[in-house]
Amino acid sequence: MNDVDATKSAAVDADPDDTALADVIAQLRRAMRRSARVNDPANTLSVAQLELLSCLGENPDSRPSQLARLLRLAPNSVTTLVNSLHARRLVARTPSSTDGRAVSLALTDAGEHAVRQWQSTNSAILGRALRDLEPATRTQVTSALPGLRELVHAIDAVVLPGLLPGEEGGGDPERETRPSRPSRPSGA
Repeated sequence: MNDVDATKSAAVDADPDDTALADVIAQLRRAMRRSARVNDPANTLSVAQLELLSCLGENPDSRPSQLARLLRLAPNSVTTLVNSLHARRLVARTPSSTDGRAVSLALTDAGEHAVRQWQSTNSAILGRALRDLEPATRTQVTSALPGLRELVHAIDAVVLPGLLPGEEGGGDPERETRPSRPSRPSGA
């Protein structure tokens, strides 16, 4: 049994505290998403697009298949997202330096701005909400940050072994090809 199967199996026997934590995290994600839409209505990017941009910001020059594995999305879903982000000039495609048929992705200046704007919106939402909490509750929340960071790393270690930057096996052995372009008549 691999780590992912073990995780699925363990979910059946989940501790009530684990279930409560999962429920609170899900509620927090939904509240953040709702609030971000209210606080930044001009942002027309989907959460999936923003997640891909953020992942690409954390993993520059990634290939589409690497992003698919990191985000646990189907490759065709990543291709659709990348195509829409490329059309909006938020993502740039560049040929691989080692294989001219392969492509790597990078954020454009506009893509970096979109990520910073999303992070800024989320920080502002959390800042306002934290200020509205009782001091003791605010202290409890902020004191939990180191443990939550470790939890993120522990979850990633289970579902993304060898895929995170700097880890052994983090390379992308598969080749990504650029979308074919219609041929132009000579002299055009």
